[in-house]
Amino acid sequence: MIPSIEIKGIIMKRNKRVTWHRNDASALDVEDLQIAVVGGTGGIGRALSRHLASLGANVIVVGQTFRDAGTPRITFIQADLSLMNEAQRAATLLPAGTLDMVIFTTGIFAAPQRQETAEGIERDLAVSYLSRLVILRAIAPRLGTQRPKSSVKPRVFLMGYPGSGQIGTPDDLNTEKSYKAMPAHMNTVAGNEMLVLDSARRYPHATFFGLNPGLIKTNIRDNLLGKDSLKSRVMETLIGWFTPTADAYAERIAPLLLTPDIEGHSGAMFDSKGRAILPSNGLTEPHIRKFMAASEALAARTGIQHTAP
Repeated sequence: MIPSIEIKGIIMKRNKRVTWHRNDASALDVEDLQIAVVGGTGGIGRALSRHLASLGANVIVVGQTFRDAGTPRITFIQADLSLMNEAQRAATLLPAGTLDMVIFTTGIFAAPQRQETAEGIERDLAVSYLSRLVILRAIAPRLGTQRPKSSVKPRVFLMGYPGSGQIGTPDDLNTEKSYKAMPAHMNTVAGNEMLVLDSARRYPHATFFGLNPGLIKTNIRDNLLGKDSLKSRVMETLIGWFTPTADAYAERIAPLLLTPDIEGHSGAMFDSKGRAILPSNGLTEPHIRKFMAASEALAARTGIQHTAP
């Protein structure tokens, strides 16, 4: 029997084939690693950026509002990641050839009423998934190709909710036929998990992993509950009583990001405590190909260059 983990009513099955040994991150070789954190200006992304920089990594954060100017080892690329043209521009500014690691943490929740970007994309899908695909497609072929020799391949981590059983709706990816907030958000959940699995096959010179942080006190729910609303303040207060802070999660997960033990396990997913979990059922190769094709076609509608090298 496969052991399982139950998180908020969803049972996530353990992946017994992937194990790693937790070491204190400060004991690992972090000095001068080149790391990009897409979405590193707030929430979990900011906490990871600051923690990894404190360990000696050089961190580039991509986002809208930079809050860490003057912090040693952190630099900034400004981009509105709700727009695919901005995502593609940010990708051209990232020094992909010298990067050791890329972490995608950009994310919001779908709003009660459908929101659409200036490019015609449902806003949650644009921010939380499609911008990641656009950046990844642009940088992955050259990722780490200019690094000095390393014992590990360049790594990409995608923050989402893998293992939760979501497979998405590629026939209505942009929720133009029907819209409800949670099903729309589940397209981003499924998309990020499939992006890990697809990239692991597509780019063998790098390794790709999915991260499921579980429930963390951040402002990610503002778009659903209303920024600074009473409902949002009450919800975040309650969440803060029972869940880790973003800083605590960053410290907990950093050893996983850096361990050599996961080198041979591209495509693996990990829960909030860094335990390996199995991918969601239903993510077959034909389904992933269909979802990726729908994603690339939707991105192409915004006028950007091709996303599938």
